[in-house]
Amino acid sequence: MKDILLVLLIQLLYVPTFTLRTIFLVKGWKIKAAIFGFLETIVYVFGLSIVLTGDKESIVMIVYALGFAIGIIVGSMIEEKLAIGYTTFQVIIPTKNVTLIQALREQGYGVTVYEGEGIDSKRYQLSVLTTRKKEEDLYHFIQELEPRAFIVAYEPKAFRGGFILKSMKKRKQKN
Repeated sequence: MKDILLVLLIQLLYVPTFTLRTIFLVKGWKIKAAIFGFLETIVYVFGLSIVLTGDKESIVMIVYALGFAIGIIVGSMIEEKLAIGYTTFQVIIPTKNVTLIQALREQGYGVTVYEGEGIDSKRYQLSVLTTRKKEEDLYHFIQELEPRAFIVAYEPKAFRGGFILKSMKKRKQKN
């Protein structure tokens, strides 16, 4: 019974560590990814050694797999709470909603407005960059002020300059 609980605990440590390492690697944070990779490997080898050197009970192997599955859920929840990085919103609206644009700017968002041509009329595209922690609030805010908005959100890999970096530097200087 001790091995079963230990294997489950190890998987609940291993998979979230694996998840965070992968996220840091994708974001280009090599040192953090390496640290989590080190921790991940230690936990993995320790857990696997228990599974392979024990009595080879089927239940231990099933708990190992179950722990992996639960670990994926836990790792995803941790990642959602951390919400590392930024999201770019591409908002397509049928009219130049000045109220929405001004409200977004008053909320501290940098908004770039483009005019384009839709199938049957002009359309306006707003480009808005936000932190992932504010992503859900921004989505609801836009929907509230422009229910007809078509919104595409994506995560930029890198960016340089612009309004958001200037505003972040100002906030850091105040603190």
